[in-house]
Amino acid sequence: MEIILLERVAKLGQMGDVVKVKDGFARNFLLKRNKALRATKDNREKYDGMKAELEAKNIQAKGEATKVAEKIEGRNVIVIRQASESGQLYGSVSVRDIMAALEADGVSLARQQVLLDAPIKTIGQHKITVAVHPEVEIHVTATVARSEAEAERINRGEDISTRREDQDAAAEALAAAGEFFDPEALDGQADEANADQQ
Repeated sequence: MEIILLERVAKLGQMGDVVKVKDGFARNFLLKRNKALRATKDNREKYDGMKAELEAKNIQAKGEATKVAEKIEGRNVIVIRQASESGQLYGSVSVRDIMAALEADGVSLARQQVLLDAPIKTIGQHKITVAVHPEVEIHVTATVARSEAEAERINRGEDISTRREDQDAAAEALAAAGEFFDPEALDGQADEANADQQ
């Protein structure tokens, strides 16, 4: 089906473009949300008549979106979840969770504005794209952690893939092994063994 876009649609085209899309996508998404018109002769004339008005609305909306984007850009939200020792979440962090964390931070967005390709399933920092306007996209960071303290460690850049107790235990074991297998002591024993054999 051929349609006329009434606003910019990502990966499809700019306002006023006549594009060919699948019928279901046009009927169920673009036409239903007033993002496009069917490309008939009457609708082309109708679009020409309302083109100036649509462009003025778009410029105004883009200006407002830019102001909002400046407030949100670079924010870091913390999402606390249970996870295994390896960092795999028991469950996942979805768009709804990101929206709730942003709302707790004083930012309200529509579900369609948070662009998350797949749910987050691991602990760490994740960059999330937010489209405050079809032409204005920004990035926020979501820090997924088991606790507030762990989130602070992640934000400082620490490696949390292993626990601090495990790191300390590994260091102690390495030091003990170094004392046990002292190379100088082994050389002395080897010299004594050689002397006994002669």
